[in-house]
Amino acid sequence: MELKLIYEDNKIYSKREDGLLLAEVTFPARDESRVDINHVYVDESLRGQGIASDMMLEAYNYIKEKNLLIVAKCPYAISWFKKHPEYQDIVINVKTKA
Repeated sequence: MELKLIYEDNKIYSKREDGLLLAEVTFPARDESRVDINHVYVDESLRGQGIASDMMLEAYNYIKEKNLLIVAKCPYAISWFKKHPEYQDIVINVKTKA
């Protein structure tokens, strides 16, 4: 399922026309140069389709474009970055050992 994403300063999300939240990743500012990825959500009806991973990649690209660093706070974000070391270049608290 392809979701229509809405980009705001500190989150990326998708809602159904009736307002039901379908997916979301939030990354509030920690300071001027860093954000915390503190929440990744996918509606139960859409889980198991790779949407959370897609949302993480969108967040990574959005944050990198803004020249910010990431502090992964939520368990899913930490796990995702460990599984995808190619995206750890702007993550300051998760490193995969070589």
